[in-house]
Amino acid sequence: MAQDLDLAQPSAEDTLGRLAADRDLLGRAGTAQRVAEVLRDRIAEGALPPGTRLSEHALGAALGVSRNTLREAFRTLVDGRLVVHEMNRGVFVRTLGPDDVVDIYAVRSALEGTGLRAATGAAPERIAALEAAVAGGEAAARAGDWAEVGTADLRFHRALAALAGSARIDEFMNRLLAELRLAFLAMPSARGLHEPFLRRNREIADLLTAGDTDGAAAVLERYLDDARRMICDSMRADGA
Repeated sequence: MAQDLDLAQPSAEDTLGRLAADRDLLGRAGTAQRVAEVLRDRIAEGALPPGTRLSEHALGAALGVSRNTLREAFRTLVDGRLVVHEMNRGVFVRTLGPDDVVDIYAVRSALEGTGLRAATGAAPERIAALEAAVAGGEAAARAGDWAEVGTADLRFHRALAALAGSARIDEFMNRLLAELRLAFLAMPSARGLHEPFLRRNREIADLLTAGDTDGAAAVLERYLDDARRMICDSMRADGA
C-alpha cells in the first residue's frame, strides 16, 4: 500500500528531520545529482520504504532545494529503477516483484562472476575490502543487528564485483544493489533472509584467499540461486 510522505505522520517527521540534516551533504551547489544520491541512500536504508509517495513540497523543504532540482533528481532515480512516476498521482518508491528480482540476480551473477574470476590479479586493498565486509557482517550478527548484517552483505557483494577493477562495473553494481535493497525491505525477517548466507560469504572469501576461484564460483552460483528463490517465494506468498 502506498504511503504518503506527510508531515503530519510522526514517522515521516523523523525521516524529514534526517533529510533536513542531509542538507550539509549537498554542499553549496545543491545539485540534482547529489540530491538523488541522498535520496538513494535513504531508500536503500529503508527510511523511505517501497510504496512511499515522495512529496515534492515536503522533500524540497527538508532538503532546501527547488522543485526543479528535486524533479531532476527524481528523473535520475527513475532511470535507476528506484522510483516510479505515476501520472496525476506523483512519484513513489518502487515496489519490486518476482520478475524484477530474477532480472537483478541474473545481472548480479554476471557482475560478481566477473569480479571473482579476476580475483587472482586484484589489488590487495580490494581483497582487504572483501574480508572487511565479511568480518563486519559476522560482528553485526553477534550483536543481533540484522539490518547491519544486510548492509555488510551488500558491501561484500559490491567488493566481490570490485575485484574486476572496473569503474563501470563498480558504478553499475552500486545502482543494482540499491535496487536490490528494495527487495530486502519486502522480506518479513531480516534475520531470516541474511543469517543463512553469512557462512557462505566467509566460505567464498576463504576460498579466494586460498586461490580456489573455481570453488568460490561454485559456491557463489548456488548462493545466488538460493537467495533469488527465497525472495521470489516470499513475494509470491504475499501476492506480489
